[in-house]
Amino acid sequence: MEKGSTYVGLDVHKETIAVAVAEGHGGEVRSLGLIPNRPEAVRKLVRRLGPAERLVCAYEAGPCGYVLYRCLTRLGARCVVVAPSLVPTKPGDRVKTDRRDAAKLARLLRSGEVTPIWVPDEEHEALRDLTRAREDARVDLLRARHRLSKFLLRLGLLPPAGVKPWGVKHRQWLQGLKLVRASQQVVLRESLLAVEQAQERLRRVEAELTEAARTSRHAAVIAALQALRGVGLVTAVTLVAELGDLQRFRTPREVMAYAGLVPREASSGPRQHRGAITKTGNAHVRHVIVEAAWQYRHAPGVWGALRQRQVGQPEAIKAIAWRAQDRLHRRYRRLLGRGKARQQVVVAVARELLGFVWAVAHAVKDGQQTGRGNA
Repeated sequence: MEKGSTYVGLDVHKETIAVAVAEGHGGEVRSLGLIPNRPEAVRKLVRRLGPAERLVCAYEAGPCGYVLYRCLTRLGARCVVVAPSLVPTKPGDRVKTDRRDAAKLARLLRSGEVTPIWVPDEEHEALRDLTRAREDARVDLLRARHRLSKFLLRLGLLPPAGVKPWGVKHRQWLQGLKLVRASQQVVLRESLLAVEQAQERLRRVEAELTEAARTSRHAAVIAALQALRGVGLVTAVTLVAELGDLQRFRTPREVMAYAGLVPREASSGPRQHRGAITKTGNAHVRHVIVEAAWQYRHAPGVWGALRQRQVGQPEAIKAIAWRAQDRLHRRYRRLLGRGKARQQVVVAVARELLGFVWAVAHAVKDGQQTGRGNA
C-alpha cells in the first residue's frame, strides 16, 4: 500500500464498468456505481478521482482485452490487469454482483493481494492474434476433413488401400466419387468445397505469419529459436507472441511455471507430494512446446530442415541448440527406462526445453548488446 494513493477497482463488461474506490489511508471502500465502457467516460472518471498520478487501478483479465488498460495508462494512471483465477475468494461468500466485485478488487489492490498478469504491447498482441488465427484455421481444416470422412464412412465408402489420407491420390478419389442420391452428392460437393476453402485460408494466414516474423522487431529471436530441434517458424513465433520479452523472466523456472509445466505440490509437515503439472499457465505455449518436445526422442543430429534453420546463426546459439539435443534426448531415454509413460516423459522434456528457449533468448539479447557496445 502506497501512502496518498487512491485504489480503484473496476469490474469491466462490454457496455458498463462498475467502479469502487479505496483510499490509501484506510477506511471503507465506497462504490461509485456504473459508468459506460467508453473512453470519454473513463477520462471523466480519472478527472473526477485525480490527479491521475495518484490513481492505482485494477480489473480482471477477460474478453474486453487491454483497451481499458491502455486508456488509463495514456491518461497517466497506473493500472494492473489481474488474473481472475488468483483472486482470493471467501468460501462462505454466496452473493456476487458487479459492485461487490469492484469493491473487492479495490480492497485487495490496496492490501497488495492481487496477482497482476503480463500485458502485451500492441505489437505483441497483434502477433499473438495472428498466431491464434493460424491455430483456428488449422482446427477448422481438421474439422472440415473429419466431417467429410465421417460422412463417407456412414455411406460405407473408404479410400483405396495404400492411398495416403488427404494426399493427391486421395483428393482425386474424392473428386471422382459419384453418389446415387442427388442430395448426398450435394453434401459431398459442399464438404469438398469447405475443405478447399479451409486449406486456402490456412495458406493465406501462414504466408502472413511468415512475413510478420520477417519484419518484426523480434525477428532475431524468432530466427534463433528455430535453431532448436522441433522449433519451426510457427512454434517460434507463437513462443515470442505468447511469452513476450523473455528478459522479464529472471530464471528458466519462471518460464516453466508461466506455461503451467511445473508439478503440483501438496505438502504438509513431513509429508511431501508432487503430482501432475499445474496447467494453470499459458495453454498456447504449453501446446507448442510439448509438440516440439516429441522430436527429442530421436538421437541428436543436425540435418535437413534443422540445418537450414541454423544457417547464419551465431556459434553460441548453435552450441545451446546442441546441448539441448544431447541433454533432452538422454533425459527422454533415462525416464523411459524407468518405466515412465511416454506422454509423461515428453512433458518432462518440454519443461526443460523451455529452459533452453529462455537461454537462446538471453543469448540473442546479450549478443545484440555486445554488438552495440563494440559499434
